[in-house]
Amino acid sequence: MPSKAITIKELHAKTGELVRRAGLSRTPVSITDRGRAVAVLANPSLITPGPRKRTLLPEYEAMMAAPSMDTIQAALNDVRGER
Repeated sequence: MPSKAITIKELHAKTGELVRRAGLSRTPVSITDRGRAVAVLANPSLITPGPRKRTLLPEYEAMMAAPSMDTIQAALNDVRGER
């Protein structure tokens, strides 16, 4: 949990300084709006990316369920249209 909190007004007044400080720090800075945390400034090395979720289009799922390459090619052509 970030130990330092600043308001949006403070962020607006000192953006460059605060962003540089957060980039050099190992402690995230919480940004508050009317006392409620709404964002966090943090050094990118502190952020671990989560697993990416992929969404398959229904057309693609149907195409992949097709029994042969000819059917897949025809399905691709249908999806692509006149491109």
